[in-house]
Formats: sequence, C-alpha cells, structure tokens
Amino acid sequence: MQDSTSFPYRFIAIEGNIGAGKTTLSSKIAEEFECKLILEQFSDNPFLPFFYDNPERYAFTVELFFMTERHKQLQTELAQRDLFQESIIADYFFLKTLLFAKNNLSSEEYRLFQRLFNILNANFPKPELLLYLHRPVENLIGNIRKRGRSYEQEIEADYLQKIQQAYFDFFKSDTNLPILIVDLGDADFIQNPKHYQFLTNLLKEKYPPGLHQLSINS
Repeated sequence: MQDSTSFPYRFIAIEGNIGAGKTTLSSKIAEEFECKLILEQFSDNPFLPFFYDNPERYAFTVELFFMTERHKQLQTELAQRDLFQESIIADYFFLKTLLFAKNNLSSEEYRLFQRLFNILNANFPKPELLLYLHRPVENLIGNIRKRGRSYEQEIEADYLQKIQQAYFDFFKSDTNLPILIVDLGDADFIQNPKHYQFLTNLLKEKYPPGLHQLSINS
C-alpha cells in the first residue's frame, strides 16, 4: 500500500469512453494508494437495457436517471471526504452527464435537460485533475464484447465515435481544469505493470489548467 499523499490532487476523475477501462484503473489505484473510491452505479439504471434497444424512446429517461443518481452520489461522497487525509478517485466526472445527453437527446429535450443540469451543477465540487483514457473504437468494442454485459453487446462503432467526439469538443472548450488525455492504444495496465506504473506516475505530477496529451508508448 502507498499513501494517497503521493498525489498533488485531492480529487481526481478518471474518464473515458465505454470500455476504456476507467473503472478498473480507478479501483486499482484506489486500492494501492488508499484513496477514497467513487464508482458510478450505472448498472442500477433500470432504463439502460431499454435505451440500448430503443434509444429514441428511452434517451431522456435514461439520462435523467443518470444525472440525478450521479449528483446524489457525488454530493454524498464528497461531503464526507477528509481533505487532509485522503485523495478521492472517481471513475466519472459529473459533466459527462451533459456530454452523453447532448449525444443522445433531441435538440428540444437537450435544452430542457441542460437547464436541469445547470441547476444541479451550480457550485458543485469539480475534480482537480481529469485523466481521460483514450482508446481506438475497435479496442473499445473488443473490451465491451469481452466483459459480456448483455445490454451493451449491440453498441455500434458509430455511437462510440460520437461519444468520443463529444468529449474532445468539451476538452477544447474548457481551460479551467487540468485535463490529461492519454492515448492507451491496446495497452493493458492490468497485465503489464509498466503500463500501470506509467499512469500512476502521471498522477504524481502537477499540471497547469488546460489540455495535455500523452501516449503510453511515447
């Protein structure tokens, strides 16, 4: 075990597309560095399987459920944190709510959703560092198939590409937060200790606000 004071950040969010490995990496780092771990409870969304079968009908419902549950979880977990004793690692960033909604909702639905989001997001704690795990879409599909969640098996490459673009559009527009994009390719940070060490070493560095891009093979 290592102490979470190894990181110059008290709140780190690890993001990525579906199948990028953000939950696995968050859990591994939290265990090794004794961080407080916040994992998104996506499997609790009862509308998710219906959404993948009929996106147009269930998009607003599924996104509204995600938003309220994410807000409730983060509000509870962050209120209980000890700023002097532990870092927090979360496998999602609350703003992802808006990015997915923009991709999945009609323009009229999105305008309403954005109003609700802005109310919940006002004065909400933001992570001090956002680590984004980037993988090619074909690698994401391979990971999705491998983990075998039945309701994810029909996700198409085009959908993943749109989500990826939504993240990149946000990264270009936000200059207030240090955002670290790491191109993982087909790297395996579970089976390859060097890949995992590369990522944890990145979290020990201090980054100015703005976009920073690296490759795990560089």
